[in-house]
Amino acid sequence: MKRLVLASSNPGKLREIQALLPLEVVAQSALGIAEAEEPHGTFLENALAKARHASRAAGLPALADDSGLCVEALGGEPGVHSAYYAGREGNRQERDARNNEKLLKNLHEHRKAYYCCVMVLVRHADDPRPLVAEGLWHGEIARAPGGANGFGYDPLFWIPSLQKTAAQLDPAEKNRFSHRGQALAKLIACL
Repeated sequence: MKRLVLASSNPGKLREIQALLPLEVVAQSALGIAEAEEPHGTFLENALAKARHASRAAGLPALADDSGLCVEALGGEPGVHSAYYAGREGNRQERDARNNEKLLKNLHEHRKAYYCCVMVLVRHADDPRPLVAEGLWHGEIARAPGGANGFGYDPLFWIPSLQKTAAQLDPAEKNRFSHRGQALAKLIACL
C-alpha cells in the first residue's frame, strides 16, 4: 500500500496525518468524495463508517479517525458530538469558536478532560479485518483560550506537564503527544 484516501475534509487532521504517515495521503475532498454520515454513538463506529465510505468511493485503502474532547464533569460530552457541540451553522472556524464558548459556559470547577481518537484503516471497503488504534491525551480545560496553533478545542486544552495549551504547541510537538499522533503511531506499528 503506497497511497490511501483520508476520510476527512478537515484541513487540520489532514496536516497532522500527512506529517506522520509515510504514505501518499489524498484527502477525500480532492477526489470529489462527500463526507460520510456520522450517526453512531461511538468513535469506533463513526470512524469505521467513514473509512468504508471513502474506500468504496475512491477504490483505494482508506484511513479515518473519529475523535473528540471528553470532559468528565459533563459526563463525557461533547464526545462524538465535539465538532457540532454548539450547532452546525457556519464555517469550521465559527463552529469552533461557538463550541469553545459553550464549553467554557458549561464548566465550573472540575476541569479534567481528555481527547480521544479512534483511527481505522481499511484495505478495501468490505475489509473484514480493519486495523484499529486508539489514542488518549489527558489534560484539563483552561479558563481562557491560549495559543494560535491547532484547531477545535486546542486553545482550551491545557496540558499540565507542558504548562501549555495544545494550541501553544508547534505542530511537531503536538504530534508527539496528541491523541491522533498516538493512534497513528499504533496503527503504523500494526502495518
